[in-house]
Formats: sequence, C-alpha cells, structure tokens
Amino acid sequence: MRSRLLPLLIVLLMGVLLALGVPLAASQARSEQQRVVVDRIDDTARFASLAQFVSGPPDATHRESLNALTEELGRYQEVYGISAGVFDRDAEAVAASPDGWGVPGGRTGPEFAEALAGRRSQGPSQVWPWDEDRTLVVASPVIRDGDVIAVVVTESPTGPLRSRILSGWLGILLGEAAALLLAVVAAFQLTRWVLRPVRVLDRATHHIATGRLTARVAPAGGPPELRRLAVSFNEMADHVEDVLEQQRAFVADASHQLRNPLSALLLRIDLLGLELPEGNEEFASVRAEGKRLAQVLDGLLDLALAEHTTADPRVVDVAALLAERAGAWRLVADRDGVEVRLAGPTAVTGWADPVGLSSALDAVVDNALKFTPEGGVVELSVTPEGDSVVIEVADSGPGVADDELERVGSRFWRSHRHQNVSGSGLGLSIVGALLAAGGAEIAYAHNRPTGLRVIVTVPRHQPEPATLPASYVSLKPGAPDAA
Repeated sequence: MRSRLLPLLIVLLMGVLLALGVPLAASQARSEQQRVVVDRIDDTARFASLAQFVSGPPDATHRESLNALTEELGRYQEVYGISAGVFDRDAEAVAASPDGWGVPGGRTGPEFAEALAGRRSQGPSQVWPWDEDRTLVVASPVIRDGDVIAVVVTESPTGPLRSRILSGWLGILLGEAAALLLAVVAAFQLTRWVLRPVRVLDRATHHIATGRLTARVAPAGGPPELRRLAVSFNEMADHVEDVLEQQRAFVADASHQLRNPLSALLLRIDLLGLELPEGNEEFASVRAEGKRLAQVLDGLLDLALAEHTTADPRVVDVAALLAERAGAWRLVADRDGVEVRLAGPTAVTGWADPVGLSSALDAVVDNALKFTPEGGVVELSVTPEGDSVVIEVADSGPGVADDELERVGSRFWRSHRHQNVSGSGLGLSIVGALLAAGGAEIAYAHNRPTGLRVIVTVPRHQPEPATLPASYVSLKPGAPDAA
C-alpha cells in the first residue's frame, strides 16, 4: 500500500511546488528586467539633459555641447558595452556611439515612436534566458520648451540579464529541490504513521489465520479511525477464539463422555454375541459399526487435542527422524507385503516440533500403507530446498480422482472408492493440525503412475522475529505462543 500511496503524495507535492515555483521564477525574471530598464531610463534621462543644448545654431556653444555629449556617449559605450545615441525627429543621429549606429527599427520602431510622442519607454516584452538574440531598447524624449526636439535611445545586450535570471532560477530550483526532499521525508513519515496500524493488523490477521489465535493488536499509534479498528479487531478475535475454544471443548467433552457408554455398549454386544449362533451376520455388522463409532470418537478426541496442543519447535534432524519412523513401520509393511523405501541425504536439519512432526509422519505413513496393495511400494524421501526441507511420502495405491484431490485432508472425507478400508476420515486432518502448530505445511499431489503423494514442508531455520515493535502485535496475557 505504501508503494501506491507514497508516489501519489509525492506527485501532489510536486504539483504544489511547481504551482508555487513557476510564478516565483517568472516574478524573479520580471524583477531583474525591471531593474535593468529602470537603470537604462536613468541613463537616458541623464543623456537627455545633456542633449537639450545640442540642437540650435552651430556656434561655439553648440559644438562644445555636442563634443561633450559625444565624449560621454563614447565612455558609456566603452565601459558598459551599451550602444547609445541622440537622434532627431527624423531618426538621424545627432551623436551616437559606436559611430554609425542607428535607431533599432528606424523611425517606426515602437520605442522611438513612443518617445516622439513625449512618453518614456514602458519597457520591452519579457526577456527569457533562451532569447539569445534579444536586445533591450529604451528610449526617452529630449524636451525643450514643451516640444520633443530629439530622442535618446540605448540598446543593451541581454547576456548579463539572462545570466542573472538563470542564477535566480538556480536558487529557486535548489530551494524547490530542498523543499521537495523535506516533503518526501514528511510524506514517508506520514505514510508510515498512517499505514503502521494496517501492517500490524495484517500481521495479526496472518497469525490468527495460521493458528495463533491469541495474537492481538495494541491500539497505539496511527489515525483514530485505525485505532478504533484495532479495538474492534481485538474484540472480534476474542469472540472467534471463544467460539472455537467452546467448539473444541464440546468436541473433546462429547468424545470423552461418549467413550464410556460406547465401551459398555460394545461389551454388552460381545456378551450378547456369546448367546447367538457363530457367524451371525447381524451381530457382526452391529459389532463392526460399534467399533467404527469408537474409532470416530477417538479421532475426534485426537483432533481436539492436536488443535489445542502447544508446539515446541526446535532444530531437528528431519532426515534422522524420517529414517526412524520408516524403521518403525517396516514391520507393519513386511506383514502386509509392502516395500518401504527411504531416499535422500542422511542428515538434514529443520525447524519443527519433534513430537508433532513424528506423530504427523506416523499418521501419513500409516495412511500410505493402508491404501497400498500387497507387492506395492511406499517411498519416503527428504530433500533440502532453499529455506525449507521437503518430506515426501508416496504410495502406489489407487490414489484419488482429480476432483477429489482438493478435498484430501478435510474432516470426515473419504473417497467413495475407499469405503471398504477402515478409518474415520480424520487422520490427515489431525496431521494438518499438528504440522500447522509447529509452523510446517502439508500438501497433496498425484503420484505417478498411481497413488497419492503427501508433501510436508518444514522451515530450515527459526522464523525471523517480527520487524514491528513487540508492543504492536502481542499475545493475550498468560497465553502460550503457538509458534
């Protein structure tokens, strides 16, 4: 979620910074140009005051004023590199520097025409850094006795102006970059603050989904809405745990309470059978149903105990444990005419509850031997794969159909083709509960050419602790850690 929320916030922040930065850059450029224009206007006003005495009869005073003006214009152009001149109403040069320089645009130029009308230049259009061929033209009228007798014109190169604009924009850009960096850090912290309760809820939900029903969320940090959601989540988890605990207790109590009257009933049936003729089919059928009911009750009690068992995972030699269980079942396999084969390395360690894993392997191997006909093979193998250890138990029995494969391991489910095989349909359900309590997983697949392949996956190492603070995802006080 952060990967989607954080880019959205960054894009919005960039939009805000651009909305502020672009007008600021334009204002800075206008300010720089206005400063230059004002300076040129002051210069043209000074030249206009000198040019008032240039026009008139060509006497000594006229020549002296003209020489002084020409000298002043020359020094100005030499020092500042700005072309300047005084022109009569016909745009003919009275004095100009450099020599031969004329009015930009001639007599019809907008600046010259505006000055002839008795107004100073209001300033040309904005010069941008990419306008390399632009010049800045400013004109002021020379007024004597209320009449415009001449016009002072300056033409400035825009290189220095464009450089100052770029320098100002660089400062704005650096400021925007710093502001964006701070905004990204703030957005990161904001998304972390907002999403932390979501991650905590996700982790707690995962714990509950994998069997750690005592996991709870501490309603601390984050927006008020998410804190209220954490409280509601804890209330829901408490309710679910209570319901499941009541269900487990009912199954265990019912199984336990029914065993005694069922045992008494089976004893009475056996006593009754002594008075019946040998080989009575009705008696055999009733006795078989009674034994099957006893198996179901025993399975329900074992399942309730398995789901309520606290696992004790540790580093276990999975290969040695599998070899031990294979040796223990070989006597049963030899009696039934089934070959048990063991493959894989002799030592592979994993992280599991040795008691739970041993009980699960016993149930899986028993199930494989039960459905493997005489002369068949049950193959047991252990293989390290990355961060996991994979145990496979494959039989050569009839297997299950494609549409039945996903139902294998469900409570009380048995294939219609296996109804003549003894069992309650709870064995693999108990295996799943034992493995889940220890952090392992179980899966089922077809064996080739026939049979069922049971795949048990055990982590090789102890799972890493939660990266979130312990105060966020915790167990209920006094509850054991099922992990």
